[in-house]
Amino acid sequence: MTTTEDATTPPRKGRRGRRGNPDGSMSLLDHLRELQRRLFRSALAILIGAAVGWAYYTPIFDWLHRPMDPVIEQAKAEGRPITLAVTGITDAFTLQLKISLAVGLILALPVWLYQLWRFIAPGLKGNERRWAYGFAAAATPLFLGGIALGYAVMPKILEVMLGFTPATVENIISVDFYLSFVMQILLFFGFGALVPLLFVMLNFAHVLSARRFLGWWRSIIVGAFVFAAVATPTGDPVTMTLVAGPVLGLMVIAGVIMAINDGRRARRDRSVGYAQWADDETSPMPETIEDPVDSWPDASTADVTTAHQRDDTASDLAPPTPDGDDIT
Repeated sequence: MTTTEDATTPPRKGRRGRRGNPDGSMSLLDHLRELQRRLFRSALAILIGAAVGWAYYTPIFDWLHRPMDPVIEQAKAEGRPITLAVTGITDAFTLQLKISLAVGLILALPVWLYQLWRFIAPGLKGNERRWAYGFAAAATPLFLGGIALGYAVMPKILEVMLGFTPATVENIISVDFYLSFVMQILLFFGFGALVPLLFVMLNFAHVLSARRFLGWWRSIIVGAFVFAAVATPTGDPVTMTLVAGPVLGLMVIAGVIMAINDGRRARRDRSVGYAQWADDETSPMPETIEDPVDSWPDASTADVTTAHQRDDTASDLAPPTPDGDDIT
């Protein structure tokens, strides 16, 4: 039995946000709430990672200082002492805080990347959402691999840079400046490792084909060695090759993935009859286009037929006229 209260009570609204809407549509206020929720979760993950970095500050600092150890030993043997110093009263605390936050940002990389894609994904199509998750999953190991490569060549970079110091000058380097330099180099390598992923994203977005990408192979090789020369400012060809080799390897893998995707796309287009035209070519228009209105029955004929049908129906339903004279 339905009471008046039940009939007049409005239905309870579901949870605000995307879960309450099957199509994922949201108002501006809901978008802001969603953004606030994603930012809060990302910041919380970064703070938890920063707490871990704070707790393990000593071994992390030793790990960051390790590339400098052989450089200091070599400079001391050559009579050019190198000293890392803290020049301010609060610099030691600031240094530990910076390292902890950097560690938290790196440890929380999968979390805030996931939150970013969760905020963007509902606005994408089904296949685009799968690509986004795949790119986010591939970006993390590539970024960490670039950082590992930068850390491996860091002693050579420091040796070259500090090698320009005159024999009569002593190097007193601020620890804060040293760590900033190390972090910049590591981030340079980390984001450099994401360049092949960017090419793959352009291919999946129908912007760059594998044939065009492979046509740039000379420029890609030159660019890889220019990247290696900038990252390792040394005239040693072996070091440059060791840095350029992984970059070229990632480019080759990107080209293979793009070729596979283009082949899959070509087979799909061939099945629907689009394979004879290139991506930048317009398909020809048919010579004649049939107007759907032409297939409709003629309006005047339809009106006449309908009028006759109405007359026949009216005559069948009309009452019989009585015999005899008209009643006056």
